[in-house]
Amino acid sequence: QVQLVESGGGSVQAGGSLRLSCVVSGYTISSFLMGWFRQVPEKGREAVATIDSDGSIRYSGSVKGRFTISRDNAKNTLYLQMNSLEPEDTGMYYCAAARGKNVAYWSWANIYDDWGQGTQVTVSS
Repeated sequence: QVQLVESGGGSVQAGGSLRLSCVVSGYTISSFLMGWFRQVPEKGREAVATIDSDGSIRYSGSVKGRFTISRDNAKNTLYLQMNSLEPEDTGMYYCAAARGKNVAYWSWANIYDDWGQGTQVTVSS
Protein backbone atom coordinates (compact mmCIF):
# COMPACT_ATOMS: atom_id res chain seq x y z
CA GLN A 1 0.00 0.00 0.00
CA VAL A 2 1.36 3.38 -1.03
CA GLN A 3 1.57 5.89 1.78
CA LEU A 4 3.28 9.26 2.16
CA VAL A 5 3.35 10.71 5.66
CA GLU A 6 4.67 14.21 6.30
CA SER A 7 5.79 15.63 9.62
CA GLY A 8 7.84 18.48 11.01
CA GLY A 9 5.57 21.44 10.42
CA GLY A 10 4.89 24.02 13.07
CA SER A 11 4.85 27.70 13.96
CA VAL A 12 8.03 29.74 13.87
CA GLN A 13 9.03 33.37 13.72
CA ALA A 14 10.48 34.91 10.60
CA GLY A 15 14.12 33.97 10.20
CA GLY A 16 13.62 30.60 11.86
CA SER A 17 14.05 27.10 10.49
CA LEU A 18 12.04 23.93 10.15
CA ARG A 19 12.79 20.50 8.73
CA LEU A 20 9.99 18.59 7.07
CA SER A 21 10.08 14.83 6.63
CA CYS A 22 8.06 12.54 4.37
CA VAL A 23 8.22 8.84 5.07
CA VAL A 24 7.16 6.81 2.05
CA SER A 25 6.00 3.22 1.94
CA GLY A 26 4.98 1.12 -1.01
CA TYR A 27 7.87 1.91 -3.32
CA THR A 28 11.42 3.25 -3.40
CA ILE A 29 11.56 7.03 -3.57
CA SER A 30 14.84 7.02 -5.46
CA SER A 31 12.99 5.50 -8.41
CA PHE A 32 10.71 8.46 -9.04
CA LEU A 33 10.42 12.21 -9.22
CA MET A 34 9.67 13.39 -5.68
CA GLY A 35 8.60 16.85 -4.71
CA TRP A 36 7.46 19.25 -2.03
CA PHE A 37 4.49 21.50 -2.74
CA ARG A 38 2.77 24.12 -0.66
CA GLN A 39 -0.74 25.48 -0.74
CA VAL A 40 -2.45 28.49 0.77
CA PRO A 41 -6.23 28.98 0.88
CA GLU A 42 -7.82 29.87 -2.46
CA LYS A 43 -4.64 29.07 -4.37
CA GLY A 44 -3.38 26.02 -6.17
CA ARG A 45 -0.48 23.91 -5.07
CA GLU A 46 2.88 25.52 -5.78
CA ALA A 47 5.97 23.44 -6.40
CA VAL A 48 8.67 24.26 -3.88
CA ALA A 49 11.42 21.74 -4.65
CA THR A 50 11.84 18.45 -6.46
CA ILE A 51 14.45 15.72 -6.75
CA ASP A 52 14.63 13.31 -9.67
CA SER A 53 15.57 9.67 -9.63
CA ASP A 54 19.02 10.68 -10.89
CA GLY A 55 19.42 13.18 -8.06
CA SER A 56 18.78 16.33 -10.10
CA ILE A 57 17.26 19.03 -7.92
CA ARG A 58 15.06 22.00 -8.76
CA TYR A 59 13.73 24.83 -6.63
CA SER A 60 11.16 27.50 -7.13
CA GLY A 61 12.68 30.94 -7.35
CA SER A 62 11.10 32.08 -4.10
CA VAL A 63 12.89 29.46 -1.99
CA LYS A 64 16.17 29.02 -3.81
CA GLY A 65 19.08 29.57 -1.45
CA ARG A 66 16.91 29.10 1.64
CA PHE A 67 15.43 25.62 1.27
CA THR A 68 17.20 22.31 0.66
CA ILE A 69 15.54 19.13 -0.56
CA SER A 70 17.19 15.79 0.14
CA ARG A 71 16.38 12.13 0.51
CA ASP A 72 17.63 9.24 2.58
CA ASN A 73 17.31 6.15 0.44
CA ALA A 74 17.94 3.78 3.34
CA LYS A 75 15.05 5.29 5.27
CA ASN A 76 12.95 5.92 2.14
CA THR A 77 12.37 9.41 3.44
CA LEU A 78 12.24 12.78 1.71
CA TYR A 79 13.28 15.94 3.57
CA LEU A 80 12.90 19.67 3.17
CA GLN A 81 15.20 21.85 5.24
CA MET A 82 13.74 25.34 5.41
CA ASN A 83 15.93 28.19 6.64
CA SER A 84 15.42 31.94 6.82
CA LEU A 85 11.69 31.41 6.81
CA GLU A 86 9.47 34.30 5.76
CA PRO A 87 5.76 34.93 6.43
CA GLU A 88 5.17 34.25 2.72
CA ASP A 89 6.31 30.66 3.30
CA THR A 90 3.19 30.00 5.37
CA GLY A 91 1.02 27.21 4.00
CA MET A 92 0.23 23.55 4.00
CA TYR A 93 3.21 21.56 2.74
CA TYR A 94 2.74 18.30 0.87
CA CYS A 95 5.16 15.72 -0.43
CA ALA A 96 4.29 14.02 -3.69
CA ALA A 97 5.54 11.39 -6.08
CA ALA A 98 5.33 11.32 -9.88
CA ARG A 99 5.77 7.81 -11.24
CA GLY A 100 7.04 7.49 -14.79
CA LYS A 101 6.33 11.11 -15.72
CA ASN A 102 8.32 13.58 -17.80
CA VAL A 103 10.46 15.54 -15.35
CA ALA A 104 10.25 18.57 -17.63
CA TYR A 105 6.85 19.11 -15.99
CA TRP A 106 8.28 18.96 -12.48
CA SER A 107 6.36 22.01 -11.28
CA TRP A 108 2.94 20.80 -12.47
CA ALA A 109 0.99 19.42 -9.54
CA ASN A 110 -1.28 17.40 -11.81
CA ILE A 111 1.50 15.05 -12.95
CA TYR A 112 2.01 13.77 -9.40
CA ASP A 113 0.29 10.50 -8.61
CA ASP A 114 0.61 10.21 -4.85
CA TRP A 115 0.27 12.81 -2.11
CA GLY A 116 0.66 12.95 1.62
CA GLN A 117 -1.86 14.48 3.97
CA GLY A 118 0.17 17.65 4.45
CA THR A 119 1.83 19.41 7.35
CA GLN A 120 1.11 23.02 8.27
CA VAL A 121 3.87 25.63 8.36
CA THR A 122 3.10 29.03 9.88
CA VAL A 123 5.67 31.81 9.88
CA SER A 124 4.92 34.94 11.88
CA SER A 125 6.56 38.32 11.39
